[in-house]
Amino acid sequence: MCKNRSLLALLLTCLFTSVNLARGQDRAEHPLHVDIPVKLAKANVVFDIGHAVYLGDMPFVIGDLTLLADDYRNGNTIGQIIAVLHGDAAYFVLNDDAYNINRHVATGNPYGKLIAGWMKQGVQVELCGATAKANHWGNADLLSGVTVDTDAMIRVTQLEQQGYTLIYQ
Repeated sequence: MCKNRSLLALLLTCLFTSVNLARGQDRAEHPLHVDIPVKLAKANVVFDIGHAVYLGDMPFVIGDLTLLADDYRNGNTIGQIIAVLHGDAAYFVLNDDAYNINRHVATGNPYGKLIAGWMKQGVQVELCGATAKANHWGNADLLSGVTVDTDAMIRVTQLEQQGYTLIYQ
């Protein structure tokens, strides 16, 4: 009887495994037709990043901005992407030590390399000076290459007046 139960368990396991593999294959085989291909010749964009919104463990804005920077590079788009961080999203630009202190962890900044990747692609990353002052952060607390503006609201207003397209995150 024990032999029959083991055989039954093995057969059920194989059945469920094959069904799950087949489902995964069905999803991978569906082609996607792009109906509206978009290519930007020229565009200036400012991301107003004032909230830490997550998709799982990843801030949603990291995926969005990375995708846009990749689109600029792949499409040879002329223009500038500026990310202005403030509020509860500002800690994304802290160096490992400042991140650990601010977030009460010992992991370092898990987003630091991704933010550095933005800058390598030409994205200008700015921290709101008012947010930095309110949190007692100095330039030494920031990732290398992050600049500080007077405050996010006035900076975003300035960029909009200069013709930048505003994207809220």
